[in-house]
Amino acid sequence: MVSHLLQEEGKEIEVRRHSQHSGAIRVVKDLWNSLVELGFRLLYNELAWTYDLVSWLVSRGQWRAWQQTAIPYLRGEIVLELAHGPGHMLLALESAGFQVVGLDLSPFMGKQASRRTRRYRQRIALVRGMAQALPFTERTFDSVLSTFPTEFLAKRESLASVYRVLKPDGRLVIVPQARFTGTDPLTRLLEWLYAITGQRPSTLAEESGTRWKQIREAFEAVGFLIEIKVVASGTSEVTVVLAHKPSNELAVPVN
Repeated sequence: MVSHLLQEEGKEIEVRRHSQHSGAIRVVKDLWNSLVELGFRLLYNELAWTYDLVSWLVSRGQWRAWQQTAIPYLRGEIVLELAHGPGHMLLALESAGFQVVGLDLSPFMGKQASRRTRRYRQRIALVRGMAQALPFTERTFDSVLSTFPTEFLAKRESLASVYRVLKPDGRLVIVPQARFTGTDPLTRLLEWLYAITGQRPSTLAEESGTRWKQIREAFEAVGFLIEIKVVASGTSEVTVVLAHKPSNELAVPVN
Protein backbone atom coordinates (compact mmCIF):
# COMPACT_ATOMS: atom_id res chain seq x y z
CA MET A 1 0.00 0.00 0.00
CA VAL A 2 2.72 2.48 1.00
CA SER A 3 4.67 1.63 -2.13
CA HIS A 4 1.59 2.20 -4.28
CA LEU A 5 0.90 5.59 -2.67
CA LEU A 6 4.49 6.67 -3.21
CA GLN A 7 4.27 5.66 -6.86
CA GLU A 8 1.05 7.63 -7.32
CA GLU A 9 2.55 10.67 -5.60
CA GLY A 10 5.61 10.40 -7.83
CA LYS A 11 3.39 10.34 -10.92
CA GLU A 12 1.50 13.43 -9.73
CA ILE A 13 4.78 15.30 -9.15
CA GLU A 14 5.98 14.32 -12.62
CA VAL A 15 2.71 15.54 -14.18
CA ARG A 16 2.99 18.87 -12.32
CA ARG A 17 6.60 19.27 -13.46
CA HIS A 18 5.64 18.52 -17.07
CA SER A 19 2.75 20.98 -16.88
CA GLN A 20 5.02 23.69 -15.43
CA HIS A 21 7.65 23.00 -18.10
CA SER A 22 5.03 23.20 -20.87
CA GLY A 23 3.69 26.43 -19.40
CA ALA A 24 7.18 27.94 -19.33
CA ILE A 25 7.74 26.95 -22.98
CA ARG A 26 4.44 28.59 -23.97
CA VAL A 27 5.42 31.79 -22.17
CA VAL A 28 8.79 31.87 -23.95
CA LYS A 29 7.14 31.21 -27.33
CA ASP A 30 4.55 33.92 -26.75
CA LEU A 31 7.27 36.37 -25.75
CA TRP A 32 9.35 35.48 -28.81
CA ASN A 33 6.35 35.83 -31.13
CA SER A 34 5.58 39.23 -29.63
CA LEU A 35 9.16 40.37 -30.21
CA VAL A 36 9.09 39.14 -33.81
CA GLU A 37 5.77 40.92 -34.39
CA LEU A 38 7.21 44.12 -32.93
CA GLY A 39 10.27 43.80 -35.15
CA PHE A 40 8.16 43.48 -38.30
CA ARG A 41 5.92 46.37 -37.25
CA LEU A 42 8.96 48.61 -36.78
CA LEU A 43 10.47 47.45 -40.08
CA TYR A 44 7.32 48.44 -41.97
CA ASN A 45 6.88 51.70 -40.08
CA GLU A 46 9.42 53.69 -38.03
CA LEU A 47 12.37 51.69 -39.39
CA ALA A 48 11.14 51.62 -43.00
CA TRP A 49 14.36 53.36 -44.05
CA THR A 50 16.21 50.10 -43.21
CA TYR A 51 13.91 47.87 -45.28
CA ASP A 52 16.09 47.80 -48.40
CA LEU A 53 19.16 46.78 -46.44
CA VAL A 54 17.33 44.13 -44.42
CA SER A 55 15.65 42.61 -47.48
CA TRP A 56 18.95 42.55 -49.35
CA LEU A 57 20.69 40.78 -46.48
CA VAL A 58 18.04 38.12 -45.86
CA SER A 59 17.76 37.35 -49.59
CA ARG A 60 21.49 37.48 -50.39
CA GLY A 61 20.70 40.27 -52.84
CA GLN A 62 17.87 38.41 -54.60
CA TRP A 63 14.85 40.22 -53.13
CA ARG A 64 13.94 42.28 -56.19
CA ALA A 65 14.46 39.32 -58.51
CA TRP A 66 12.11 37.32 -56.28
CA GLN A 67 9.51 40.07 -56.52
CA GLN A 68 9.78 40.34 -60.28
CA THR A 69 8.99 36.67 -60.85
CA ALA A 70 5.36 37.84 -60.54
CA ILE A 71 5.43 40.16 -63.56
CA PRO A 72 4.89 37.54 -66.32
CA TYR A 73 1.71 36.38 -64.57
CA LEU A 74 0.00 39.77 -64.53
CA ARG A 75 -2.91 40.40 -66.88
CA GLY A 76 -4.17 43.51 -68.63
CA GLU A 77 -2.86 47.05 -68.25
CA ILE A 78 -4.06 48.46 -64.92
CA VAL A 79 -2.34 46.99 -61.85
CA LEU A 80 -2.79 47.65 -58.14
CA GLU A 81 0.17 46.79 -55.92
CA LEU A 82 -0.88 46.04 -52.35
CA ALA A 83 1.65 46.86 -49.62
CA HIS A 84 4.01 48.53 -52.12
CA GLY A 85 6.75 49.08 -49.56
CA PRO A 86 9.66 51.33 -50.58
CA GLY A 87 8.50 51.46 -54.21
CA HIS A 88 10.95 49.33 -56.20
CA MET A 89 8.23 47.11 -57.62
CA LEU A 90 6.13 50.12 -58.60
CA LEU A 91 8.98 51.30 -60.81
CA ALA A 92 9.51 47.82 -62.23
CA LEU A 93 5.82 47.58 -63.14
CA GLU A 94 5.87 51.02 -64.74
CA SER A 95 8.95 50.07 -66.77
CA ALA A 96 7.15 46.89 -67.89
CA GLY A 97 4.39 49.03 -69.42
CA PHE A 98 1.66 48.75 -66.78
CA GLN A 99 -0.50 51.57 -65.43
CA VAL A 100 0.21 51.28 -61.73
CA VAL A 101 -1.49 52.31 -58.51
CA GLY A 102 0.18 51.59 -55.17
CA LEU A 103 -1.52 51.10 -51.79
CA ASP A 104 0.12 50.75 -48.39
CA LEU A 105 -1.12 51.25 -44.85
CA SER A 106 2.24 52.50 -43.58
CA PRO A 107 2.80 56.27 -43.99
CA PHE A 108 6.52 55.60 -43.63
CA MET A 109 6.53 53.27 -46.63
CA GLY A 110 4.39 55.82 -48.45
CA LYS A 111 7.10 58.43 -47.97
CA GLN A 112 9.81 56.01 -49.11
CA ALA A 113 7.89 55.14 -52.28
CA SER A 114 6.98 58.76 -52.99
CA ARG A 115 10.61 59.89 -52.79
CA ARG A 116 11.77 57.00 -54.98
CA THR A 117 9.17 57.50 -57.72
CA ARG A 118 9.79 61.28 -57.80
CA ARG A 119 13.53 60.63 -58.04
CA TYR A 120 12.91 58.65 -61.23
CA ARG A 121 10.37 61.24 -62.41
CA GLN A 122 7.53 58.76 -62.42
CA ARG A 123 4.03 59.94 -61.54
CA ILE A 124 2.53 56.90 -59.87
CA ALA A 125 -0.63 57.20 -57.78
CA LEU A 126 0.04 56.23 -54.17
CA VAL A 127 -2.83 55.64 -51.77
CA ARG A 128 -2.79 55.01 -48.05
CA GLY A 129 -5.33 52.40 -47.07
CA MET A 130 -6.16 48.89 -45.90
CA ALA A 131 -6.57 45.82 -48.07
CA GLN A 132 -9.67 44.91 -46.07
CA ALA A 133 -11.42 48.07 -47.34
CA LEU A 134 -9.87 49.07 -50.66
CA PRO A 135 -10.90 52.64 -51.57
CA PHE A 136 -11.64 51.84 -55.23
CA THR A 137 -14.77 51.17 -57.23
CA GLU A 138 -15.77 47.71 -58.39
CA ARG A 139 -14.02 46.20 -61.42
CA THR A 140 -11.22 48.77 -61.54
CA PHE A 141 -8.08 46.67 -61.97
CA ASP A 142 -6.98 43.99 -64.42
CA SER A 143 -4.51 42.61 -61.86
CA VAL A 144 -3.67 43.02 -58.19
CA LEU A 145 -0.17 42.20 -56.98
CA SER A 146 1.38 41.68 -53.57
CA THR A 147 4.89 40.43 -52.88
CA PHE A 148 5.86 39.05 -49.47
CA PRO A 149 2.76 40.36 -47.72
CA THR A 150 2.08 39.82 -44.04
CA GLU A 151 -0.93 37.81 -42.87
CA PHE A 152 -3.37 40.66 -43.69
CA LEU A 153 -3.88 39.25 -47.19
CA ALA A 154 -5.04 35.85 -45.91
CA LYS A 155 -8.03 37.43 -44.17
CA ARG A 156 -11.41 36.89 -45.78
CA GLU A 157 -12.15 40.63 -45.73
CA SER A 158 -8.99 41.38 -47.70
CA LEU A 159 -9.63 38.67 -50.29
CA ALA A 160 -13.25 39.77 -50.74
CA SER A 161 -12.12 43.38 -51.14
CA VAL A 162 -9.56 42.41 -53.79
CA TYR A 163 -12.16 40.29 -55.57
CA ARG A 164 -14.48 43.31 -55.68
CA VAL A 165 -11.99 45.69 -57.33
CA LEU A 166 -10.77 43.16 -59.91
CA LYS A 167 -12.36 43.12 -63.34
CA PRO A 168 -13.96 39.84 -64.47
CA ASP A 169 -11.21 37.50 -65.68
CA GLY A 170 -8.77 39.52 -63.54
CA ARG A 171 -6.00 38.03 -61.49
CA LEU A 172 -4.53 38.41 -58.01
CA VAL A 173 -0.83 37.50 -58.05
CA ILE A 174 1.01 36.92 -54.77
CA VAL A 175 4.63 36.06 -54.05
CA PRO A 176 4.39 34.74 -50.47
CA GLN A 177 7.85 33.22 -50.07
CA ALA A 178 11.12 32.15 -51.65
CA ARG A 179 13.51 29.38 -50.67
CA PHE A 180 17.23 29.05 -51.19
CA THR A 181 18.23 25.90 -53.04
CA GLY A 182 21.83 25.76 -51.77
CA THR A 183 23.18 23.91 -48.73
CA ASP A 184 26.14 26.10 -47.81
CA PRO A 185 26.45 27.34 -44.19
CA LEU A 186 25.14 30.85 -44.93
CA THR A 187 22.10 29.48 -46.72
CA ARG A 188 21.35 27.13 -43.81
CA LEU A 189 21.70 30.04 -41.38
CA LEU A 190 19.27 32.19 -43.37
CA GLU A 191 16.76 29.35 -43.64
CA TRP A 192 17.02 28.88 -39.86
CA LEU A 193 16.35 32.60 -39.35
CA TYR A 194 13.30 32.38 -41.60
CA ALA A 195 12.06 29.41 -39.57
CA ILE A 196 12.45 30.96 -36.11
CA THR A 197 10.68 34.15 -37.23
CA GLY A 198 7.69 32.20 -38.50
CA GLN A 199 8.45 32.59 -42.22
CA ARG A 200 8.70 28.87 -42.85
CA PRO A 201 6.26 25.98 -42.24
CA SER A 202 7.42 23.74 -39.41
CA THR A 203 7.02 20.48 -41.31
CA LEU A 204 7.16 19.20 -44.87
CA ALA A 205 3.54 18.08 -44.58
CA GLU A 206 2.51 21.60 -43.63
CA GLU A 207 4.40 22.95 -46.65
CA SER A 208 3.14 20.49 -49.23
CA GLY A 209 -0.32 19.71 -47.95
CA THR A 210 -2.15 21.25 -45.02
CA ARG A 211 -0.82 24.78 -45.33
CA TRP A 212 -1.62 25.18 -49.02
CA LYS A 213 -4.97 23.43 -48.57
CA GLN A 214 -5.95 26.09 -46.03
CA ILE A 215 -4.78 28.86 -48.34
CA ARG A 216 -6.70 27.37 -51.27
CA GLU A 217 -9.87 27.10 -49.20
CA ALA A 218 -9.61 30.75 -48.06
CA PHE A 219 -9.33 31.99 -51.64
CA GLU A 220 -12.03 29.73 -53.02
CA ALA A 221 -14.40 30.83 -50.25
CA VAL A 222 -14.65 34.31 -51.80
CA GLY A 223 -14.84 33.09 -55.39
CA PHE A 224 -11.24 32.81 -56.62
CA LEU A 225 -9.89 29.91 -58.65
CA ILE A 226 -6.37 29.32 -57.38
CA GLU A 227 -3.16 27.90 -58.78
CA ILE A 228 0.19 27.65 -56.99
CA LYS A 229 3.46 27.64 -58.92
CA VAL A 230 7.11 27.28 -57.93
CA VAL A 231 9.46 29.29 -60.14
CA ALA A 232 13.24 28.91 -60.34
CA SER A 233 15.07 32.19 -59.82
CA GLY A 234 18.86 32.14 -59.58
CA THR A 235 19.83 30.05 -56.57
CA SER A 236 16.27 30.09 -55.23
CA GLU A 237 12.76 28.81 -55.78
CA VAL A 238 9.96 31.36 -55.60
CA THR A 239 6.35 30.48 -54.77
CA VAL A 240 3.79 32.35 -56.87
CA VAL A 241 0.08 32.16 -56.05
CA LEU A 242 -2.34 32.93 -58.90
CA ALA A 243 -5.94 33.69 -57.95
CA HIS A 244 -8.27 34.08 -60.92
CA LYS A 245 -11.60 35.92 -60.82
CA PRO A 246 -13.93 34.09 -63.22
CA SER A 247 -15.40 36.05 -66.11
CA ASN A 248 -18.86 34.88 -65.01
CA GLU A 249 -19.01 36.40 -61.52
CA LEU A 250 -22.49 35.06 -60.87
CA ALA A 251 -21.10 31.53 -60.86
CA VAL A 252 -19.33 31.99 -57.54
CA PRO A 253 -20.24 33.69 -54.23
CA VAL A 254 -18.32 36.76 -53.07
CA ASN A 255 -19.74 37.03 -49.56
